[in-house]
Amino acid sequence: MSRMIRGGRMSRNETSGDRRSLPEARLPRGQILRRLWRYLGRNRALLLLAMLLTFLSSSVGLIGPRLSGLAIDAIGLGRGQADIPLVLRYTGLMAGTYLLASGLSYALSRVTLRMTRNIIYRMRKDVFDKLVHLPVNFFDRYQAGEIISVVSYDIDTVNESLSSDFLQIIQSVVTVLVSVGMMLYIKPVLTLVFVVTVPLSAVYTRWITGRTRPLFRRRSRKLGELNGLMEEMMSGKKTTRAYGREARVLEAFDLKNEEAVEAYTTSEYYGTMIGPSVGFINNISLAAISVFGALLFLRGQVGLGDISSFVQYSRRFSGPINELAAIIGELQSAFSAAERVFRLIDAAPEKPDAPDAHTLEEVSGDVRAQHVHFSYLPGVPVIRDFSMHARPGALIAIAGPTGAGKTTLVNLLMRFYDIDQGSITVDGRDIYGLTRSSLRAAYTMVLQDSWLFYGTIFDNIAYARPEATREEVERAAKAAMIHSFITKLPLGYDTIIGDDGVNISKGQMQLITIARAMLSDARMLILDEATSNVDTRTERRIQQAMRQLMAGRTAFVIAHRLSTIKNADTILVVRDGNIVEQGRHEELMAQGGYYTSLYRAQFETY
Repeated sequence: MSRMIRGGRMSRNETSGDRRSLPEARLPRGQILRRLWRYLGRNRALLLLAMLLTFLSSSVGLIGPRLSGLAIDAIGLGRGQADIPLVLRYTGLMAGTYLLASGLSYALSRVTLRMTRNIIYRMRKDVFDKLVHLPVNFFDRYQAGEIISVVSYDIDTVNESLSSDFLQIIQSVVTVLVSVGMMLYIKPVLTLVFVVTVPLSAVYTRWITGRTRPLFRRRSRKLGELNGLMEEMMSGKKTTRAYGREARVLEAFDLKNEEAVEAYTTSEYYGTMIGPSVGFINNISLAAISVFGALLFLRGQVGLGDISSFVQYSRRFSGPINELAAIIGELQSAFSAAERVFRLIDAAPEKPDAPDAHTLEEVSGDVRAQHVHFSYLPGVPVIRDFSMHARPGALIAIAGPTGAGKTTLVNLLMRFYDIDQGSITVDGRDIYGLTRSSLRAAYTMVLQDSWLFYGTIFDNIAYARPEATREEVERAAKAAMIHSFITKLPLGYDTIIGDDGVNISKGQMQLITIARAMLSDARMLILDEATSNVDTRTERRIQQAMRQLMAGRTAFVIAHRLSTIKNADTILVVRDGNIVEQGRHEELMAQGGYYTSLYRAQFETY
């Protein structure tokens, strides 16, 4: 997205500082949980099936320890009364229950995988749908690399926790409840050990999670900043090498990388402390149970099989608590990632069309601006009291020095930004009473920064009209003076263009985008320095072809080379956001004003 201000590029200092991370508004944990639950709720059938399988696999697996204790009692250690058939029976039942539990766990993994796929697809779709509808100024303020980090890393983090940790919590709760029930059934007095250790684990876990959540939030932010820096440096690698700034770039990367690693290490350090610390407390309880159980066995108050079963259930009881402690650490990372995802989803979209907005149809191309005022930042006016009238089929040239407001004007025409005061009309209709889609469909735009996507040359040109035939695409390419170059390629129009046209020149990229514009059926055309990367001879030929192609259509042309706009119907001379002169080339030259000085300065310079 272009970052424009005062007719030119929006500088970092003019956007209240460097482009920054996504908004840092804190979301309550309860709100995050509710919104995460909605994604689970969209897969209600799979979720219920997964919960059922989780309950069954956990419950069946917990039968084993009791059967193990019964088998030990059937052996009759120390009494010489082993009941071998009963031992074999209990052993066979144990093998059956564990086999059934394994089968249920396998089915659970299949269901979880399908549910995970649905959740991550839906979440990424929601984020990308929001990106498509965000205003241009959102991308002016925030780094593209960090937005990509949210779409990839943060959503993956949330999805892993949402799909696996949620079911693990259910499994842990079932295991704990069943284990407590069985321990109370076997020997209630031994469960008194947990009266001390469980509250101690809960208090410690609550304390440590309060410390770790800000750390995971900082980790996500630093990783996003690192991705943002990498995206900027990769897109500007040629400029970096041209100015010999490799060392400076490496220093900046090392700094961001060090901050990201430090944030990652710190969060993981405190996060991984939770499991071992809680495990230590639970191991103390296991040791206490073993000692007290042995004393009760020596006094004949409990059997050896019951002690074995109780110890196994106590381990099953302690295991989920350890797992829950580890999961809580992972959830801190998931909550921080979810917070960033939801902040992006909650970003304010473009203002909706008016309820009574009309669709712009049968466009003739009569464009009028009256007393328009505009500012990117409050209190910093860019356009002041701008007025102009473009009749249908007219060629309107916009000239002026860098930063005068030329590009800003065409952005206002297409409602990429909203004006502060005044009115802009198309065919007598206020553009704010029209739907954005129909207004923008009435224009076709060619920018100075050519944009091509990974695909064939044919697909890139036909982007303006996907239903266009090969003949129509070739006709547009011939008019743009790019047909002969395309036919010399090994695959012609089926040649694949790399990302952002890396395997062709800047001039060829621009000619392809001009061909794309020529293919469009739009009644109005905007050319923003569209021929800056082609030679003067080709530029004139393209303009001649475009004038023929755009006969009867309104065209707005921004050009620095004033010699190329001598034939414009009207030239608007913009200075400091105001139109200081307007008229035909001959008229303006005869006035001997600001336009004359610009025109002569170019020829004196070049």
